[in-house]
Amino acid sequence: MNENSSRYAALLTEQRNPASENLDQLSAQAIVDLINAEDRTVAAAVGRERERIAALAALAEAAFRAGGRLIYVGAGTSGRLGVLDASECPPTFNAPPGMVVGVIAGGLPALHTSQEGAEDHAESGVAEMAARDVNPKDLVVGIAASGVTPFVIGAVREAARRGARTGFVTCIEQPLEIDPPPDVVVRVLVGPEIITGSTRMKAGTATKLVLNSITTTAMVRIGKTYGNLMVDLQRTCNKLVDRALRITMAVTGLPAEAADELLSRAGGSVKRAIVMHKAGVDAQEADRRLAEAGGFVRRAVGK
Repeated sequence: MNENSSRYAALLTEQRNPASENLDQLSAQAIVDLINAEDRTVAAAVGRERERIAALAALAEAAFRAGGRLIYVGAGTSGRLGVLDASECPPTFNAPPGMVVGVIAGGLPALHTSQEGAEDHAESGVAEMAARDVNPKDLVVGIAASGVTPFVIGAVREAARRGARTGFVTCIEQPLEIDPPPDVVVRVLVGPEIITGSTRMKAGTATKLVLNSITTTAMVRIGKTYGNLMVDLQRTCNKLVDRALRITMAVTGLPAEAADELLSRAGGSVKRAIVMHKAGVDAQEADRRLAEAGGFVRRAVGK
């Protein structure tokens, strides 16, 4: 057994799950039930890491406030989940496309076609950080269920060399081979998968939960919501046009026609419309108040 094989064999993500050893002999219903039973353990595993997840979210908030970026780096499923979370931030929070970035080993083709060999090259991760001019304003978060992916480790190490804050999301207990160590390491120990080593399952679900928590928390903390309402959204499709109208109606108490007229005067901005109505000001003054309040609607209207 070579050194790499020995290292992989010791990883929690590569262990055999005793609950599914006879998987190929089960009925469809029994397989689904077993998968569901294992999936129910994921949220608890994520919950055990809530303090470190919050710490990463705070670093992301700090990066955004400094004009920096949250950059996810991963390979395979981990990389796809990072790209997914990044791509959902502009339509959900009206975030500029470059505010949250997903970097995947193998580039864009790896999103739809497996490029597994791309993860073995640390120098490619280094090159990706250089190509994006990673700097001290940024937060770079490596994502690797196994914790040993060279592409990811190379990228995180290079990001730290460039002065960026760094984080890591993994599903193993072993120390990471990164010097200097990341500022925050989230270890979601979901245990062996139903199919040995298939980290697109529990590990993938856990990763999605963690990334959702990081970006959602950071976006709320920089004023992207009013209460639990998505007030900083882009009206880019019929669903979002309707959502913007319903949110405006809910906050202002106006009927549909009046809320629609208010939105028109606000240039389609829900945040601006709410401040205009609640503070009794025009669009220009609403923008001034929002800027003074750091984008927080509640602060801009004083309640």
